[in-house]
Amino acid sequence: MAHDRQTASGSGIVNLIAGVAATGGLLFGYDTGIISAALLQITSDFGLGTAGQQVVTSAIVAGALGGCLVAAPLSDRLGRRYMIMFAALVFIVGTLVASFSPGVVILVCARFILGLAVGMCSQIVPVYIAEIAPREKRGQMVVLFQLAVVFGILVSFIAGYLCRHHSWRLMFGLGVVPAVILFVGMSVLPRSPRWLAMKGNMEGAFEVLRRLRSNPQAARAELDSIIAMHDEQAPWSALLQPWVRPAVVASVGIALFCQITGINAVLYYAPTIFAGVGFGESSALLTSIAIGVAMVISTAFGSWAVDAWGRRRLLLRLVPGAAVSLMVLAIMFGIGSTSGINTWITAAAVVSYAIFNVGSLSVAIWLVGAEVYPLSCRSKGMSLVAATHWTADLLISLTTLSLVQALGAAGTFWMYAALNLAAFVFVWRYVPETRGRSLEEIETALKAGTFNKLT
Repeated sequence: MAHDRQTASGSGIVNLIAGVAATGGLLFGYDTGIISAALLQITSDFGLGTAGQQVVTSAIVAGALGGCLVAAPLSDRLGRRYMIMFAALVFIVGTLVASFSPGVVILVCARFILGLAVGMCSQIVPVYIAEIAPREKRGQMVVLFQLAVVFGILVSFIAGYLCRHHSWRLMFGLGVVPAVILFVGMSVLPRSPRWLAMKGNMEGAFEVLRRLRSNPQAARAELDSIIAMHDEQAPWSALLQPWVRPAVVASVGIALFCQITGINAVLYYAPTIFAGVGFGESSALLTSIAIGVAMVISTAFGSWAVDAWGRRRLLLRLVPGAAVSLMVLAIMFGIGSTSGINTWITAAAVVSYAIFNVGSLSVAIWLVGAEVYPLSCRSKGMSLVAATHWTADLLISLTTLSLVQALGAAGTFWMYAALNLAAFVFVWRYVPETRGRSLEEIETALKAGTFNKLT
């Protein structure tokens, strides 16, 4: 009975820590998703054309690219916890500036500031959670970050719909609330035990592990394995070492395909695209809410499946469904889908695509990136993953409306369908199975050259 109480206590603390840290994901989702609804009003208020809409939308992505690169050396030097708290402060500043922007230039700057915070969270939070979670629950714990992201997106869609008759400034301003929660919550949480060990503070690392694990013996055994694999902080060039390369290929490849398979094209521009083909503004915003609900449900499923099925199997099972959904969507836009049964088929195809894509690639990106790198370059490796994600996201956000104009909606979705099929081939060839293995076991496989044989 005593052991059971200890286990429950340790598990409860880990769940609390992961939940508070994942609030950074909620901010990530809200601040990237709210532009979907706000853009309809901002375009009218500031007289934006296609280029202006894409700049306002992509400013947060440009900031995120910078934020994730800056976060790596700072999180290695200052610690994961302090950097998450700093990101929360940046969220607060960016939200206030966006809410009171007098013109489009200040709004773009505010969106860039928000992007810095989003980028920092995308790099730090998954690493922090992965480094405090026990191996058997690491999958669902890290995916909690992505679940918070899509929940934040859903909240942004709902807020956009409810505030459609009010100012877009209110839509942005609501983001202050979770930012304050994140800052206050992180101020009382422990530091990463693996970061403490990397800094040579073994006593501090053991104290944290003793709080997080079921008993002191389990904490000591885990610390011993960390010490056995302990390396000093490595420079960026460590990512070029041949033995690290399989981790780079797998994680960066998933990050790239997560974006170029089209999810953020749907996320950012769904209301604009649907309004352009005949849906009313309210109907377009309601369609976005349906997409948000689908994303939350599929991510919740994915958080179970990454540990029950495994990372690799989840991807191989769901990605083909995303490709088929986009093919149906392309056909509907090709024949005209704004009346009768075609409208429902179009909406169903969008929701189905969101379920299959978000439940697979979007679930795996932060998890695989946070667990495949050795401790000495984990933070920098995760920055590379995040930078790949945001670079591809920037490309998508800057070109989606132009692609729709050049290729038509049908041609654009055919292209994304082909990219989903390419993602399936990549996963089958380069992504191993890391379920149930400790971070130190994964590092051992990298050093032994057996990483790609993990199945």
